This record gives sequence, C-alpha cells and structure tokens, in this order.
Amino acid sequence: MREVDVAIIGAGSAGLSARREVAKKTDNYVVIDPGILGTTCARVGCMPSKVLIQAANDYHRRFKFKEQGIIGSEQLSVDHKQTMKHVRSLRDRFVRGVTESMDDWSEKLIRKHARFIEPHTLECEDEKIKAKKIIIATGSKPHVPQQFKSFENFLITTDDIFELEDLPKRVLVLGLGVIGVELGQALHRLGVEVYGVNRSRRVAGITDPVLNDYTIKKLSEELSLFFGGVEKLEKKGDSLLVTLKDKTVEVDKVLIASGRKSNIASLNLESIGIDCKVDNVPQIDECTFQLQKHPHIFLTGDATGENQILHEASDEGKIAGYNCVHDIIEFKTRTPLLIAFSDPNIAVAGASYKELFDKKINFAIGEVSFEGQGRSIVKLKEKGLLRIYGGQNGEILGAEMFGPDCEHIAHLLSWVIDRKLNVLQVLAMPFYHPVVEEGLRTALRDLRSKLEIDVPELEIMPLLGE
Repeated sequence: MREVDVAIIGAGSAGLSARREVAKKTDNYVVIDPGILGTTCARVGCMPSKVLIQAANDYHRRFKFKEQGIIGSEQLSVDHKQTMKHVRSLRDRFVRGVTESMDDWSEKLIRKHARFIEPHTLECEDEKIKAKKIIIATGSKPHVPQQFKSFENFLITTDDIFELEDLPKRVLVLGLGVIGVELGQALHRLGVEVYGVNRSRRVAGITDPVLNDYTIKKLSEELSLFFGGVEKLEKKGDSLLVTLKDKTVEVDKVLIASGRKSNIASLNLESIGIDCKVDNVPQIDECTFQLQKHPHIFLTGDATGENQILHEASDEGKIAGYNCVHDIIEFKTRTPLLIAFSDPNIAVAGASYKELFDKKINFAIGEVSFEGQGRSIVKLKEKGLLRIYGGQNGEILGAEMFGPDCEHIAHLLSWVIDRKLNVLQVLAMPFYHPVVEEGLRTALRDLRSKLEIDVPELEIMPLLGE
C-alpha cells in the first residue's frame, strides 16, 4: 500500500493544472494515466482542428482573389495528403510541448488503470494507493449513437480524424455543434462533399432564435445542412446510404461530432456508493468541485460532462488542486465564453439568450449586421449578426454573435461583463477606425436606445469636476 497526500487520476489539461497547484505544497502525490499523453486539446481537439481550419480557409480565400485583381486562382489545387501531414506535424509539435513539460516530475507518473475499491483507496492493477485527497480528471471520449455502432467501418470520430492519410470524397457530419460546424465547413472548403445533419434545428451552441435562423441561412449558402436526424442506414458496397428526413445521401464516411461523454465508467465509483449508470455523472459543488457524497474527492475538466473547453478544464483543475492542499475555498468561475472557429466565427459571451429567457430576466437587445459594416466590406467578409443583451439599468449581461473576427469581439465583451460595466461606460472607451469592433459600438448604441436610462450628450466622458 502506497500512501500519498493527493492522487490525480488523469494527465490531461485539468489533471496537469491540478498537479501544478498540488506540487506547490507537497511532493507526496501521484498522477495516474495509462493512456496516450499530450491532452485532448493538443492531440485531437483545439489545436489540430485549428490547423485544418486554417488550411481550409486559406484555400477557400481563392474565390476572392479575382475580385481583388489577383489573377490565376483557378490554377490552385489542394493536396489532401500534404494537408493532413501538415496538420499532424503541428499537432505533434503541440503534443511535445505538453509531454516535455512532464519530464521534471515523471517519477510521479503511474502508467496504469485506476479504480476505486474504497473511498480513499485506488487499485492500480498490481498496486494499491491510499490518498487523503483524490482528483478525478479522466477527460472524455466521443459519443457514438447506438444507431451507428454496427457501421463502425464507416465511422470517423473527432479522436481519429487527424490520423487520416487522405480525406474521403463524401462525408456526413453527424452533429452540428461547435465541432461539427467547424470541421464540416473545413472539410467542405478542402473539396470534400459534406452533408451536415443535426437532430434539432440549432447550430454551434446558439440559443438566440433570431441569430440561429440567420446563421443557418448563411451557412446553408455554403454547406448542405439537414435537420431532423438520421432515419435509416444501409450499406451499399463500399458506401453508406443515409436516409434523412427529406433526402437520402450516399457517403464514404460519417464524422461523428455528436458530443463527448465523461470517462468515469471504469473507475468503479459504484463501490463507494456513487451511481454512474448510463450517463450519470456524480453531483459536485460547482465552486469547489468536490463530490457532494465524498468531499475529499474532486471531479474536474471534461469528466464533469459540462463545459468541455480547455480553459474551463484548466481552471477547474487549478481549483481542485489548490483545495486539496489548502483549507477549502469557494472560487468564482470566470464569465462564460464560447467560440466556434467557423468562418465567420460564432461566439457566446456572458449569459446566453436562453439563460436570460429561462430565468425570466427583463432584458433589451442591441443588434448590428456586418453586412455593410466598413471593415467587413474591406476584408470581403461582409456577413454576420451580433446581438447584445442588456439589463434595464444598462448593465451588459451577455451576447451571441456570428460574424468576422468575433473571436476577438467575444473576448472584449466577456471582459466587459466580468467587470460589470454598463453600456455608457463601454461606449466611452476607444474604438479605432476602421475596425470590425466598430460594429460592436453600433450594437451598443442600438442597445442604449432601447433602455430607459439617462444618456449624456456626448459618449466621451467629461473631466472630473466639469
């Protein structure tokens, strides 16, 4: 029996962040992970997907060249094998950055499967570890719907798409959340025939009905999108016939982008009185990440089944790691921020439309279209809609958007919301010309006009005392 202060199960983003906090206070800890190292983000998530998206967008840009007087774009072609080789090359660089940072504490790493046998005791194959505190950071895996499991030869998950040597000619993307929209559009722009399918008529985490309808309309100008799910699957030689609500399509592969499931099933949590049947995830304290039933155990990162995003996982790991070696402190989570790296970007900052509506909060909406917005015209990216939600006292509560460079606008708004600034304070801040952020100012002015607040004659703040 090996006794430690802290045992961390999982060496992904959450587990590594937790380890750094634990190591500041004690050297008596272990990190347990039998799988491939390098984090989901670096290996199969955020980073390789963005490399593929960048290549796709660069190639797609050729359609604007003639308009700009750049001649010869019709001669351009894409080598899918070289593109995928490039993706893996940069992916491997990102992974090396993670794994090399682990060298200094490699003696703490146990490359075995862990399972609970008692609340404080883990069985790691041929050894047992007793820990005062335990952090579960086992991450997630792609969710494959039961309907597709008997057609596994046709399936690509988001965990293995970047291992493809070449790209298929025809792909059905199952799921139009953030990942499905990002990869579906990228594959289309690289010349793959893509059919995007979603059960509900929603895309990329958008909850605002006006924005959702606009985004679907604009994406449909480029992509073949279908809603209502898949009704039937049938093998046809080397292809798969997929019957949708209004159409039957023939594809070579199905990219499963229908979400990810928590990796906790193998931990034997039932042995310590926690029911994890089907998709159940243990209840946790959202400010400390302690299990409600066993407060010495913490659940963090993608394993929670919520907010499966790197910065969220990293923060949760830090909080759990800190609380393992200090008196328990409740931490305030950061202002929500979600970005889909489609083109244009899709983003949610602060409270979503649905969150405000469900809580019956009285709010006004400021809006701007990027069709006709100066900098967007210059960039030949004249497409998008931004909707900002403001409280009746002028406080900015949240926003949803689809537009050029909205990855940056979403950041600005999340900072504003976090600092609880009101619409007048934000309009008093500098806006350069010509920039896409001028569209944000237009939306803020529209929001201001819909609120019953005192508005100064000038947006510029007067000097104190004047």
